[in-house]
Amino acid sequence: MHVVVAGGHGKIALRLLRLLAERGDRACGLIRNPSHAPDLEAVGGEPVLADIEQLDDLTPYVEGADAVVFAAGAGRGSGAARKQTVDLGAAVKLIEAAQRANVDRYVMVSSVGAHDPANASEAMRPYLEAKAQADGELVSSGLDYTIVRPGSLTDERGTGRVELSTQLGRRGPITRDDAAAILLGCLDMPETTGLTFEAFNGDEPIDAALRTLADGSR
Repeated sequence: MHVVVAGGHGKIALRLLRLLAERGDRACGLIRNPSHAPDLEAVGGEPVLADIEQLDDLTPYVEGADAVVFAAGAGRGSGAARKQTVDLGAAVKLIEAAQRANVDRYVMVSSVGAHDPANASEAMRPYLEAKAQADGELVSSGLDYTIVRPGSLTDERGTGRVELSTQLGRRGPITRDDAAAILLGCLDMPETTGLTFEAFNGDEPIDAALRTLADGSR
């Protein structure tokens, strides 16, 4: 499988690139800072220099891919304007690029709370509004999408066991290891197409939890 990950130097992205590379997939990460390239290479990823915030057209960077993953973010400390250009704008550019390049599969890393930004704190509202709009654009894009909304992310070692739910509005933690493994599972399981779900630490093995969600959506 050839997968292009936008936001390739992010903590979840690097974990996903490692998982892909370890099993022999082509794992390309889009980065804007050339100094980040060695970090991608260290996990077996292929760094691709592409500033997704500044470029108008990302099509050349996704051509030939089997799937794209949007794992980019403006990050903490960024203002509302940058959340619009990265969390929303870059996600939409990747949607448009996938459409032009006939890459049907698109997995989005979103956030808990994106179902109801109006009830978020003043500090979080711009981020969740951008995420909600990006998710909406993806749903209406015609692409084979899956939207994953992780809980609060931690750097603890993953357990491979999670709780996934299409009933939105909960809160809780999830490890970045397990979040990345969920993304990999979505890429491997076309039955997750069309799902939007939240993800937390839990007791069910990831593959089984994804299968339960997929079976429940039929």
